[in-house]
Amino acid sequence: MTRVKRGYTARRRRKKIRLFASTFIGAHSRLTRTTTQQRIRALVSSHRDRSRKKRDFRRLWITRINAVTREDRIFYSYSLFIHNLYKRQLLLNRKILAQIALSNKNCFDIISNKIKSNKIKE
Repeated sequence: MTRVKRGYTARRRRKKIRLFASTFIGAHSRLTRTTTQQRIRALVSSHRDRSRKKRDFRRLWITRINAVTREDRIFYSYSLFIHNLYKRQLLLNRKILAQIALSNKNCFDIISNKIKSNKIKE
């Protein structure tokens, strides 16, 4: 019986999977079947966490803005602040507002006083 030399397609595929899983621990980086399972799981997790990351950062910004708006002010909350911000058509997103609140509280106070002073005039 003559010798049959197989192609390199399967080897290339397994090598590619092994390179992806080279940092995994134990059998997850060595055995082909577990490596493919872990690769699928890793890709699912990374896809899920990309959208979760956006959600988590938005929550962080909202928390920071709320903390600064409630400092030294009675009956003034985040929801009122954002509502009045939109009514005045000051287009500042939550990321920028949170950065201003952390780095320059005087500037944030000026913004909030401007919103409150316009509210009283109406």
